[in-house]
Amino acid sequence: MHDSILALMLFAPPTGGQTPNPFVQIVPLVLIFVVFYFFMIRPQQKKQKDREKLLDNIKRGDRVVTIGGMHGTVAGIETEKKTVLVQVADNVKIKFERSAIANIEKQETGDKLAEKE
Repeated sequence: MHDSILALMLFAPPTGGQTPNPFVQIVPLVLIFVVFYFFMIRPQQKKQKDREKLLDNIKRGDRVVTIGGMHGTVAGIETEKKTVLVQVADNVKIKFERSAIANIEKQETGDKLAEKE
């Protein structure tokens, strides 16, 4: 009988202490979520919007680089199929998905090129 009383005393919850406030336990989890949102989720969403804007602004004549590293000039755009026709050499045109465009190379104007020579 003494053993059962001893077991109850060891495994019973403390009676003199206060129960922790649930709000205090949730605050660290909320703070972790806020940090993840501002340092990971939000910048990724902004990057995705910038990429969509870049792909929407592709026009004929732009120099592009694909995700595979292929350099070329946009020869045509098919909006309904979301594909881009890229000229990679004389008389060589390859069709790429719009999402395969990694970036648009910035070309300098003719005036700036003439100044460098």
